[in-house]
Amino acid sequence: MNIIAHELLAAWDNGQIVPSIVSRHPAFGWDDAYAISAELVRLRRARGEKTVGRKIGFTNRNIWPLYGATSPIWHHVYDRTVVYAEDGKATLSLANSSQPLIEPEIAFKLRAPVPVSCNDPIEILRAVEWYAPSVEIVCCHFAHWKFITAESAADFSLHWRLVIGTPVAVSGDLAALSTQLHDCDITLSKNSEVMDRGKGSNALDHPALALAFLADVLARQPAFDPLAAGEIITTGTLTAALPIKAGETWQSRYKGLQGANGLTLRFTD
Repeated sequence: MNIIAHELLAAWDNGQIVPSIVSRHPAFGWDDAYAISAELVRLRRARGEKTVGRKIGFTNRNIWPLYGATSPIWHHVYDRTVVYAEDGKATLSLANSSQPLIEPEIAFKLRAPVPVSCNDPIEILRAVEWYAPSVEIVCCHFAHWKFITAESAADFSLHWRLVIGTPVAVSGDLAALSTQLHDCDITLSKNSEVMDRGKGSNALDHPALALAFLADVLARQPAFDPLAAGEIITTGTLTAALPIKAGETWQSRYKGLQGANGLTLRFTD
C-alpha cells in the first residue's frame, strides 16, 4: 500500500488521475484505506508540511447516492492547504487541482479534545473555541469521480483546499447556538446565481455531531493522533458539491447563524 500512497501523493501534487485501486486490489477496504492515509500524513510531514486540523467528508447523506458513499470519511488538513479569507473574500488558483468541486461548510476550532461517545451537541460545543463559515475545495484523483468509499478515504478523503471565513467565538448560551447550527440555511451561488441550498442539519444531523463522529473514529484508529486543542475541523458540505472552473466567482451565504457572513471566492488558472 505504500506504493499507492506515493502514487496518490504525486497525483495530488500534479493534478493527475490514477487507476482505480480496487481494480488492482479487489479486497481493498477500510483498513487498507486508512493505512494509506497514515502513510500520506507521514510523507507530507516528512517534506515539511504541518497538520493543522482535519476535514470530514460525506457527512451529508443526501449526496451519498451520487457517489456510492456508505460512510463519512476524514483526513488531515495542512498548513499548505488552509486559506484564511480576509473580510470573507479570497482568490484561489485551481492549478494542479483534479476535477475540483466546491462545498460550503461550517468549521470549528477546538479549545479542548472532543469527548468520545458523546451525542449531545451542547456538550460537544464546550470543546469548541470558535466556528466559522468555510468552503472546502475537494478533488478526486480517480476518473469521473468513480470510486468505492474506501478509495475516497485513501485519496486524502478528497481534500484539496480549505478556506476559512471570519471566526465567531463560542460563548454564552450554547443551547441557542446549538439550535442555530442545526437550523441555519445556506445558499451557494455562482456569479450571483443561486445554484443550491442546504441546512446545518445536513452534516450528520448537526455539525457538532460530525465532531463526535470523528472523535469516535479516531478512538479506534491508534495510527493517528487524537483530536487536540487548536485543531481546525471542517464538518462536511451542507449543499451538493458543485464543479468549479477558473474565471468563476462563488458565494456562500448563511442565514440564521449569528456572525456567519459567508464567503466570496474567485477562481483563477
